[in-house]
Amino acid sequence: MAMHFPTLVAVVCAAVCGAYSQSIVFDDTPGMERQFDGIGGLSGGGATSKLLVNYPQEQRDQILDYLFKPNFGASLHILKVEIGGDVQSTDGTEASHMHNSWDENYQRGYEWWLMKEAKKRNPNIKLYGLPWGFPGWIGQGTHSPYVNVSMTADYIVRWINGAKVYHNLTIDYVGIWNERPYDIGYIKALRATLDARGFQNTLVIAADEEWEIATDIQADPELAKIVHAIGCHYPGTLSDPDAVYTGKQLWASEDYSTFNDDVGGGCWARILNQNYVNGLMTATISWNLIASYYDNLPYYGNGLMTAVEPWSGNYVVETPIWVSAHTTQFAFVGWNYLKHGYGVGKLPKGGSYVGLVNPTGTELTIVIETMSHNHSVCIRPPLPAYNVEPQVVNISLAGKFSSITKMNVWYTKLGFDGAKDILFEKRDQIQFVNGKAQLSLGLDEVITLTTMTTGQKGAYPEPPPSQPFPLPYTEDFESYSLYEEPFNLAQQSGAYEILSTNNNTFARQMTIMEPVFWCKFGGVSKTVNVIGSTDWTDIYVAVDFQLPVINGSLGAFVAARVDQGGCEAFSAQGIFLFAFPDRYIVANDLARTKTLKEGYLAFEAGEWHRLGLLVQDGNVQGSFDNKILFNMTVPVVPISGFAAIGTDSFGLADFDNLQLTGPSEGHKIMSKHLLSKSLYFEKEHH
Repeated sequence: MAMHFPTLVAVVCAAVCGAYSQSIVFDDTPGMERQFDGIGGLSGGGATSKLLVNYPQEQRDQILDYLFKPNFGASLHILKVEIGGDVQSTDGTEASHMHNSWDENYQRGYEWWLMKEAKKRNPNIKLYGLPWGFPGWIGQGTHSPYVNVSMTADYIVRWINGAKVYHNLTIDYVGIWNERPYDIGYIKALRATLDARGFQNTLVIAADEEWEIATDIQADPELAKIVHAIGCHYPGTLSDPDAVYTGKQLWASEDYSTFNDDVGGGCWARILNQNYVNGLMTATISWNLIASYYDNLPYYGNGLMTAVEPWSGNYVVETPIWVSAHTTQFAFVGWNYLKHGYGVGKLPKGGSYVGLVNPTGTELTIVIETMSHNHSVCIRPPLPAYNVEPQVVNISLAGKFSSITKMNVWYTKLGFDGAKDILFEKRDQIQFVNGKAQLSLGLDEVITLTTMTTGQKGAYPEPPPSQPFPLPYTEDFESYSLYEEPFNLAQQSGAYEILSTNNNTFARQMTIMEPVFWCKFGGVSKTVNVIGSTDWTDIYVAVDFQLPVINGSLGAFVAARVDQGGCEAFSAQGIFLFAFPDRYIVANDLARTKTLKEGYLAFEAGEWHRLGLLVQDGNVQGSFDNKILFNMTVPVVPISGFAAIGTDSFGLADFDNLQLTGPSEGHKIMSKHLLSKSLYFEKEHH
């Protein structure tokens, strides 16, 4: 009799099993199929690890262990990162190592830190870099990075060299341009530059969108020699026949992109198996690695786990972490898949299985999933209808595996309709008689059978409880190292970093010209840096600013109730107070198409000034150098959103002494300002 997993993992099957069950065979006799390249996560493609960096050390180390530590949690094999380009790439911008052609710096951003932390935990993890956009000097006034392919190749290889020289990091893979057109001349220039500078072992993945480069690979032997693997995004577990025909390794080089609840865990479990079963894809990389960016930014809650409160230390280990472990803890880069029909395939009544073998043929890992349709829907592409039913299967081990008498068992069942999850639970070993055993499979299960004796469901004490963003909040930037990115400010356009002059440390916006964008939005040449919560309705925000004399921005702003970021940041609504050397403007949107008020202002570039904004119900007050500028009623649209600082154009701008408070304290501050004589207020009203 076969019993269901929650009661008993498996029972011995006699030499001939009952007619109600069907057999699946695991046999190495026909040889191996494709090499397994690993399971990974993507940090970037939109500043998705933004809030992780300044977590308290204890919780930050725990999070990193869940992601990267072998035999503990997700135990990832690949870390893919964005090569920052000073451009919005989904949830924010990441800094370029070369804002300008004369500028080179390898301390910017947090991807260096993250790669080092991953390597510290797993020295064998593979590192993969890919640009989403490029600083404006690369485009030379165009929206293409291919104007001068040698210059762009030099720019990317400098990043790879900087990883080695400044951080002792070896970049294993490099891509072309995320989800944008590729250029064969550039790919060849990139390979030539890599080879010329000693990076022959850095392999090219192309082209990080669909399978279309396959036809060019078939037509161009030189290109075919260069491309190590064809990378496709969101393939829906299917590869293109032309891509298969090339003989290249096939990767789902970005996939998943789904909310990390149980349905998201089901999506991840299904594609980790079926990307190979259906599409021969040997690597699958999750966008994103960790959901560590503010709520109300695009795709909030996607990622293998969630960490959005550095101020409290709270984080959540989500279902996809343990779904990953079913494969990552028991199969490794360089192992091989068994052949289809001999250890890879579909289950008789829905679901799938893969068999993976180590290079010496001494270890076997089998991963089985029975994800039902509605419990494994990914955000993209649409999932065709299919059925999965409970079923009994006979497992037959043949060839070199026929001598196996027992395998270790790890079990997950995703709970729906009020049922509790069972996540990555170690069960009693499954026993084989004459190479045969029987399994009873239910719905929405993941089962790993493995000869590997390692494996662990890592655990730490519960993290601190969740807390809202703390108010009042002040930031003088004095505790930062040079070139760091301000922690809780989530740049949506532009690149902000810490600099110091005359013993004063401040944040400077560094982008001086329009970059080669990734987002497909209309050109509103402004920068914006949001902070806090989209639940904020009434807030006081103030900041010191200066516009440098050389390459300075046209103006600066503070804002409240900013309702969106990401690729739609330039169409954000809110209450914006812009300060220009000759005037101020109050607008209901970042683009300044909805001007609410204008008034007199006078200051010079190179001077520090203070700009303040209080939004309370339908009333708005603004101040300049602690003197009231205006007191007015405005439309209560939107009703809530982030606080923000930014610039009215690309160009340098400096910010210091950021202050955020609730409306009560803000009202007290503004009341003190009202007692100060305001030349601007008088000028406007006389």
